[in-house]
Amino acid sequence: MQALVLEKAGVLAIRDIELNQSVGDHDVLIAIRNVGVCGSDVHYYKHGAIGPFVVRDPMVLGHEASGIIVACGSKVSHLQPGDRVCMEPGIPDMTSRAVLEGKYNLDPAVRFWATPPIHGCLVPEVVHPASFTFKLPDNVSFAEGALIEPLATGMQAADKARIRPGDVAVVIGAGTIGILTALAALAGGCSKVIIADLVQEKLDIAAGYDAIVPVNVARESLVEIVAQQTDSWGAHIIFEASGSPKAFENICELAGPGGCIVLVGMPPKPVTMDVVAIQAKEIRMESVFRYANQFPRALALLGSGQLNIKPLISGVFPFKQGIEAFERAASGQPGDVKIQISFESQ
Repeated sequence: MQALVLEKAGVLAIRDIELNQSVGDHDVLIAIRNVGVCGSDVHYYKHGAIGPFVVRDPMVLGHEASGIIVACGSKVSHLQPGDRVCMEPGIPDMTSRAVLEGKYNLDPAVRFWATPPIHGCLVPEVVHPASFTFKLPDNVSFAEGALIEPLATGMQAADKARIRPGDVAVVIGAGTIGILTALAALAGGCSKVIIADLVQEKLDIAAGYDAIVPVNVARESLVEIVAQQTDSWGAHIIFEASGSPKAFENICELAGPGGCIVLVGMPPKPVTMDVVAIQAKEIRMESVFRYANQFPRALALLGSGQLNIKPLISGVFPFKQGIEAFERAASGQPGDVKIQISFESQ
């Protein structure tokens, strides 16, 4: 079948590839509809590696997906052909200690779409475990369904923060994950989210949501704005979603006494933090690695109509223009949040 294949760093091709499409008893066969282009996909495209994960052989990209079930394994009872679904892309070893302790996202043996050497989902059809496939509410589109995966990361961050109703949060970084984290924080009970970035166009998109206060840190002091918005107390929660080492230089100044810092973004190199400043305020530190048990909650929230993620979809390209979609995503256009690829017209 045709797939969007990363041949090596900087080289993409849409070509035939042979993949195992055998449907097991507990699997489903899914016709792919929408796939989001993630920052990790772009990083593999541009650099051929993320840390220890190196693209040594041609690899199909894509892990944020929605589709329609075509066939079900003999022991699948909660799904049926024709169901509109989205898929959780990381499959753990169900017998691992991480799974048994309820932390399946931390299983070292997890097989995650488009993480070498595992192929991704930018193909017309995929076979996937039914237990990691989730039915979309009737009012959720395929494009929105393909945003559930990054939304789940924001939900995980909101969970880790232990939000109390009325909390004020700061999100550093107004990319896809940053804005979705801000929305998850508001849904979790925050009264206000201050979101910071260098790119005004992304901040303008975030500012379209009620209770989000945008701050362009190229022009304003985030520390001063947070002080103004919190009567000089500091925020209850800081979500670091940029991965920028510079964000850590004054991050403790943003948090109020007894506050929480949640690490969502991943810096490209080790960073320095002021341990004494953390201790002096008894700041609680949390970290996020993907998500666990968040897809059903994210879908319920989206299906309720309380969350609108449509403004984050910046462009949808047909599969035959998939390489152009990656080039657009890699160009980092200021007004883009999420680029997607669609098989719907194939």
